[in-house]
Order: sequence, then C-alpha cells, then structure tokens
Amino acid sequence: MKPFTDEDVEIYIQSKVEQRHYLVSKAVEEVQKIIQQLTTEISSKATRFQAISNSGIHNENIKDQPALLAKWSAMLRGKRPFHPSIQVLAPSQFLITVPLRGLAGYRECQVRHWRYYTVHGAKLLSSVRDPEELHQWLEVEQFSKSLQQWHETDVNIEGDLVPAKVLLVFRELVEKSIISCNLSSKVTVLESFSSVVRVAVETSESQVEVELVPAVEIPTCWPEKARWPRCLKRWPSQEKVQCIKSLGFDLLARSNYHWQLCFSRAEHILMEGLDEDGGCRMKCFRVMRQMKEDVWCAGNKPVITAYHLQTVLFWTCEKYPRTKDWRCFPEAFLRLVQKLHKCVSQHFLKHYFVKNTNLLKYANTSDLDLVASKLAVFLEDPVFCLD
Repeated sequence: MKPFTDEDVEIYIQSKVEQRHYLVSKAVEEVQKIIQQLTTEISSKATRFQAISNSGIHNENIKDQPALLAKWSAMLRGKRPFHPSIQVLAPSQFLITVPLRGLAGYRECQVRHWRYYTVHGAKLLSSVRDPEELHQWLEVEQFSKSLQQWHETDVNIEGDLVPAKVLLVFRELVEKSIISCNLSSKVTVLESFSSVVRVAVETSESQVEVELVPAVEIPTCWPEKARWPRCLKRWPSQEKVQCIKSLGFDLLARSNYHWQLCFSRAEHILMEGLDEDGGCRMKCFRVMRQMKEDVWCAGNKPVITAYHLQTVLFWTCEKYPRTKDWRCFPEAFLRLVQKLHKCVSQHFLKHYFVKNTNLLKYANTSDLDLVASKLAVFLEDPVFCLD
C-alpha cells in the first residue's frame, strides 16, 4: 500500500471534513429548532409525549436525581454541544428520539409470556415470534409508576405497550401539529410501508429526511442483554465503564411488537473521551466518515451509515487500546478501514453492546458488496478524493 502524507490528510480535512462539519451542524440546528416546535405542540395535545430539548436531559426521572444529573453535566462540561435525541446517520438522514412521559421505575421482566394477538388486537392461533437480541417486549407493569393513559387500549394490548400502536397515535399527532404550528411549508410526513414515522424537513441548504422515534428513557438501569464490558478488556477504563452504565439506556418504538434497545448516551460518552491520551481516533473516524460519504457509500440512504462506522471504531479501539496504537495517523486509519472492509465483505458487524446482534443482517447484500469493492480499491491505493 502506498503511504499518504500528513499534507494530504490536512488538505483533505480542510477542504472536505471541515466543510461537512459546518453544513451538518447548521442542518442539525435548523432541524432541531423545527422539531422542537413541532414536539412542543404535540406535547400540549398529548402529555404522554415530551418535547425534545436543548439541554441533553429529557426524562423527568433523570432531572429528579441530582447526583445523576451532576455526573452527566460533569462528563459533558467543556465538550461539544450534545443533541442526544439526534443521530446524524448521513448528511440528509437524521433519527430523532421523542421522549415519552409517565413511565418511571423500570425493572426487567423475569417471566416469559406468550402473545397471541395482532397489533390491531385480534386473536391469533399461534404466538407472535420472540424478539431478536436488540429488541424486547415492554409491559406497563414493568414500571412502578405509570400514567393511566399508558393503560388505555390505544397503546396497550393485554398489558403490553405495543410500539405499532404508539406510533399510530404519534403519527396522527404529528400530522395535526404540522398544521396547527403552520409548518406545512417546512415539514411533510412521508409515506411508509411500516409503522415508522418519517418526515421531510426543509432547511436553508437542503431537504433532510428525519425518522421521529418515540422513546422510553430508562436511566440508572443497564439491560441484562448488554453483557458489557467483556472480560479482560483495557478499553474503555473501568471508571468510564461505571459512568456509562449508570446512565442507562432507551427503548425505541421502531417496529410492530418489540422495542429496540438504544445506547445513545453511552455511545456519546465513549466518543467524547476518545483522545484523552492525545491519540488520533476521532481524526481517523472523521476522515473515514467523509470518505464513506464521498466515495465508498454516497447517497441519501446509504447502506452504511455513520452509526456503522462508529461501531467499527469502538471495536477497533477495544482491540487496540494502547496510546501508541493511535499516534501514527496513516497506520491507524488504514487499520480502521481494513476493519470496515472485513465487516462489509462478510456482511457482519456486531453491535458494540449487544454482541449477538448483526447490524448488517437486513442490509442489501449487493449494496454491501459494492461498498466492499470500493474499499478494496482504496486499500490497494490509498488516495484521498479532493474533487
């Protein structure tokens, strides 16, 4: 492989990466302002849904725990602005979580139940399939405190909170609130073959597709499915592990029956502390993300998103925990790209916290193979595209 120079890297960062950062940051701010207005209106119509906020703290359960709130604030002090509800999957593809109110005191369900109903409440002769590793059922009785509205049949079947029903209620609220907020010129609800709620948001530069996802925020509790950290691992530090696990996780309504586990707070803390030892991990990630968007996997709905790249980065940091492994950018960067190439070629990328989950399981294999071939070309001749 031909080595690239430090000058090549700096020119690429200045001409591409920094421009991308400016444009995406601007889009995030504009989209957040619009969705904040929209969700504030939704919350006024239905108290079960909270408006997204700028603070990074949505859940009243977190706000009511001064020690946890202090820890969260301390970890983020002096860091870049954090929008925990917003995931930038690609420059024109965002995912925004909308927190749910009135569910507190979560505990894991220890008893296995069989479900014999459709999402519309009709009876089935055979049971609904069990959730995959990254998903779970959610019963209202798993919360020691719950608003009466969560017991109503518009979202509840036989004691289960059903994501498809929550999404149906939410979609209707989104459609009504767009009109009542006079946002019809900026926000359009997109058609979908599934239950998910997607909207197109017009920004000053372009149109951004946003998936709006109702989320149950569960602080101070770590799920049993996430058997992390693995034994004898040196990255991250034990102190950081304890802090991360104390911040809990979320459950997202993105499917018909099962709630998806989400670790956005944990992932943010991992990303924030990457280069405390003076390494180049974040630099490697930003350049890899830019190359992915420019060359390897461009487009509005890429098969490989920034979330996949972040996961590749976490696995590589765990495998190479030493400071000296991240001092030389060319070596560290190519190592990261080689890991990405391996995952894409094998159509297999383990979730960082729930390792039995393959994040590429449902990806289009032809699209993955095309990305793999482009990665192979780059590894043969590592040249940055400045066009």
